[in-house]
Amino acid sequence: MQVIKRDGTTVDFDRNKIRIAIEKANASVDEIDRIDASGIEEIIQHIEACRKNRYLVEDIQDMVEAKLMAAGKYPLAKNYVIYRYTRALVRKQNTTDESILRLMRSTNQAYSGHEGGTLVAATLRDYIAGEVSKDLTNRILLPEHITKAHEEGVLHFHDADYFMQPIFNSCIINISDMLDNGTVMNGCLIESPKSFQVACTVLTQIIAGVASNQYGGQSVDIRHLGKYLRRSYFKFKKQIEAICPDESLCEKIARIQLHQELCSGVQTIHYQINTLMTTKGMSPFVTIFMNPQPDHPYAEENAMIIEELLRQRMTGIKNEQGVYVAPGFPKLVYVLNEHNNLTGGQYDNLTRLALQCAAEHTYPLFISAKQMGEIFEGAVFAPLSDNSFLSLYPDLDDNYVSEGRFNQGVVSLNLPQIGILAKGDEQTFWQLLNERLSLCYEALMCRHNALKGIKSDVSPLHWQHGAIARLEKGETIDKLLTGGYSTLSLGYAGLYELTMLVKGCSHTTAVGQDFAQRVLARMNDALQQWSLESKVHFTLCASATEQVCQRFAGLDRARFGRIDGITDQDQYTDCYHVGCTVPMEAGKKLAFESELQRIALGGITRVEIGALREQPEELEKLLHFIYENTLFAELYTQR
Repeated sequence: MQVIKRDGTTVDFDRNKIRIAIEKANASVDEIDRIDASGIEEIIQHIEACRKNRYLVEDIQDMVEAKLMAAGKYPLAKNYVIYRYTRALVRKQNTTDESILRLMRSTNQAYSGHEGGTLVAATLRDYIAGEVSKDLTNRILLPEHITKAHEEGVLHFHDADYFMQPIFNSCIINISDMLDNGTVMNGCLIESPKSFQVACTVLTQIIAGVASNQYGGQSVDIRHLGKYLRRSYFKFKKQIEAICPDESLCEKIARIQLHQELCSGVQTIHYQINTLMTTKGMSPFVTIFMNPQPDHPYAEENAMIIEELLRQRMTGIKNEQGVYVAPGFPKLVYVLNEHNNLTGGQYDNLTRLALQCAAEHTYPLFISAKQMGEIFEGAVFAPLSDNSFLSLYPDLDDNYVSEGRFNQGVVSLNLPQIGILAKGDEQTFWQLLNERLSLCYEALMCRHNALKGIKSDVSPLHWQHGAIARLEKGETIDKLLTGGYSTLSLGYAGLYELTMLVKGCSHTTAVGQDFAQRVLARMNDALQQWSLESKVHFTLCASATEQVCQRFAGLDRARFGRIDGITDQDQYTDCYHVGCTVPMEAGKKLAFESELQRIALGGITRVEIGALREQPEELEKLLHFIYENTLFAELYTQR
């Protein structure tokens, strides 16, 4: 039998610790109120007889307390409770020492996954700062019941290691403003670039600066670079015409130079992003949005940039052994529209290249402009780094604005835990769901309130020099927190497991699908009500992250034991996705999840293409289906 301690670590059950705790409480009461050695042994044997594989330490203490009360040892039980409380106060005085020491020893399970278990110095530095922030957040900054809800897996308060800092989650950079009108970094004025190569360099420096002053990812619309590729062309043409009278030869040479500049600039983006180290010693989490549009003023140049981005992604970057590997970043997102949906459109060649790249390397992901336009009133814009979308926000001319906007933070809800507690009773489930949605609202408002009063000076690149806004020095960011300019997001895990628990069937069945749709609708209704009450816009984030899905499942397994098809898995199914044990071919999975995706107003449908990698015609059919039916999709191959 194992015991899960308060810090999440697991140790072997030690019966002597129970004996020592009771004996210390024994010593504090009169002899008549004490329990003898045989009584202590009986309590220990009772715990051992329960034959659970794992216990939370609090559960063991609750059982001891109950047995003391049952034996009529009320003064002893009271002093045992006081002993527990006193020990809790001692722990609250400083909860970071051991977690930091485990970091130094490379044994902290919360930061596992690093090669050899060793953290590089920059990463270790930021993780230590994160542990201090989490400690203060849990002990002082968050209401105690929110901290308790997080610790018990009722919800997940994302990025607690940054909560005490005046920063937010993720954004879509207003790169057009920054490149066209210039920006300032570290006190240095950066004027509008005169060439594509310089624009690419400035872009990556902006990305690094943004990443260092927020904790989530960032998205960039690549179409704003087309202007600078054209500037390079005219620069080359002018230089060559000064020494060469042959117009056709000048054009040929200029095009050769332009192609070289294009390759170098895109290579700069790839190498800079993958070699820069920002928060926690990691590369910036960047999404590049690629939306080829024939009516754009720089349509030709944008198509060239997209093609080169895809070709270089397929080639990869050399690792330290000199072998080409697919880089982790930037994440690429490609938009399918009427002119590139493989029905004879102008940019079908780019789509086929994007499909080949996705089949080999997962990226790019695909957005259907048709479906997005239907859901978002004609607007087509980049997703945030967690694959969610900002709410619609019109400017003074009623044009929808996406760039220069941000997400304040995320809280995720553990749906399967509600299903377990409801014990198959749907009425109980709805009551519990409403209660826990209220908890999530309160936790999200903690995020919002923590940002109120923050001055633009905390991150001039974000607030004063164009990444988000052009505020004055000393001005607060408060006006950007309400009215829909920024959002707060509710994530969720385990809609599939929840449906199994409450309805006894998968949400892929007619009965299960109806229930799942009602759950999503209820969460959306709650978000709309919160938005009306608070003047802050809330969105449903259809992704709780793999780590959170694992955490929820682990905590529920420890608390409720192994439940077939639920807690016996390593992790819960993310958001509305089909459970991994449910057999479903790619097209049907796309069709099913697309219906839930429309209700959830976001999230990504992931489809394992398997043998279809070797069948280009079938892959093209699948991609066309995405254009017609699916808002946002990922094609991947299990390796």
